[in-house]
Amino acid sequence: MTIENLTCSALSAVDEPLPGTAAHVKGWLCVEHPGAWGRDVLDDAVLGRNLSIELARRTAAADVRLMLIRRVGRTVPITHRTVLLANSRPSQSWCERMTITSLDQLLEIDLGRLGGPAPGIGAAVEAPPVLVCVHGKRDQCCARLGRPIAAALAQRFPAAVWECSHTGGHRFAPSMILLPSGYTYGRLDIERSGDVVKAAHGGEVSIDGLRGRSCYSAVGQAAEVAVRQTVLAGADDLTVIESSADPVVVHRDGRRWAVKVTTEPLAPRPASCGAVLKPGEAVVVESVREL
Repeated sequence: MTIENLTCSALSAVDEPLPGTAAHVKGWLCVEHPGAWGRDVLDDAVLGRNLSIELARRTAAADVRLMLIRRVGRTVPITHRTVLLANSRPSQSWCERMTITSLDQLLEIDLGRLGGPAPGIGAAVEAPPVLVCVHGKRDQCCARLGRPIAAALAQRFPAAVWECSHTGGHRFAPSMILLPSGYTYGRLDIERSGDVVKAAHGGEVSIDGLRGRSCYSAVGQAAEVAVRQTVLAGADDLTVIESSADPVVVHRDGRRWAVKVTTEPLAPRPASCGAVLKPGEAVVVESVREL
């Protein structure tokens, strides 16, 4: 079979490691929209032209990722929309939930507050929300591989699971994000995805299929995953310091690890199905040294 006949996720699974591939996101604005999604979240047909323009400006200024979410299988119109707000920074991670009756109410949210401690804009969410990418208009792999995962998880964790728009990285589908941590997963099957969510609900972090924590750069993500492969730690127990050439991972109990991370070239591949081939790059951990 030629490269042209393979999906982007099948090609990526051959030689591309998962750690260091999560989208770089610190703050989240997730808006329930049960209808069809366009290729882009800020599509005029989805939220309307004026609102899309203003939300694009505000989310960019606040360094916040806008996501569309919907309950699995729900396509009927709704009068009340759930909005999830989250901060993925380990020192002050939180998730809040609110309800709006009009999309224009999104403009009443001070997105700048998503970068600090829990603002009390909505009610605190205790059980980690689960976002599974099913955005077929962005890439066929997301819909084909993501929807069965979302459906199965919704049976086990009905209150926590949402289908979501593009998460970044079609080629790692099925892709799943946990809030508020921002831990991003890929290439999971139904059973393993359930184990990941169960671990999260128990305050643990599964490293199976872990791509990284979104608040860090690709290098920081890979460094944290490498340390998690050697120690047990809760979601917010580890912090990555990226101020030097080699990141340092710090445990809340005082332990520290210096992690040497490099990159290696990969053969050209499509970022999504049907895209042109471009040279790839893998983030690779060379060593982990406890300080």
